[in-house]
Amino acid sequence: MTLDVIRCSDLANEASSLAALLRPWGVEVRPVAAGEPIPGTFWGEPEAGIVGRVLHVRPDTPLHSALHEACHVICAGREGRAPLHADAGGTFAEEDAVCYLQILLAAELPGMGSERMRADMDAWGYTFRLGSAAAWFADDAEDALDWLRRRGLVGADGRPRPGAP
Repeated sequence: MTLDVIRCSDLANEASSLAALLRPWGVEVRPVAAGEPIPGTFWGEPEAGIVGRVLHVRPDTPLHSALHEACHVICAGREGRAPLHADAGGTFAEEDAVCYLQILLAAELPGMGSERMRADMDAWGYTFRLGSAAAWFADDAEDALDWLRRRGLVGADGRPRPGAP
C-alpha cells in the first residue's frame, strides 16, 4: 500500500534542500540509492534511518519520516544521549518535542510546509489525544514547545533556533 505523502524525491532539490535545512543543526543527510537498504532504520524501509548524527534517506522515504528522525538526533543531542543508532529512545515528552520540531522545520522546506506535514503525519498513522496532528499542534502541544524552549531549540518567537548552545 502506498500512501499519498510527500517523499524525499518530491522536494525540488531532493536531498540537497533537506541537507541544507539540517546542516545548521549538525545533522548530515546521506542519500541511499533507490532499492538499497537504509542503514539505521527503526521501522523498516522506506523509513529514514539514523546512525550517530547521520540521517539516511532514499528517494521513496517519506519526508515526515526524514524530519522526524532528524529531530530525534537534534533533541537527543541536547539530552546528551547521542550518538543514536536506529532506536532514538527518549521520553514521551521528548517524543512530543520531536513531533513539534518536525512540524516547525517542515515550514522551512519549499513544497512541504507545516500544514502538509501535519496532514502527512495523520495519513501515516501518528496518533494524538485530540485526534489529529493539527488539533494537537494548535491546542495541546504547549508542553512540547516548552521542552524545546528550555533546551534552546526554539526561541521566544516560536521559531527553530539551529546552532543555539
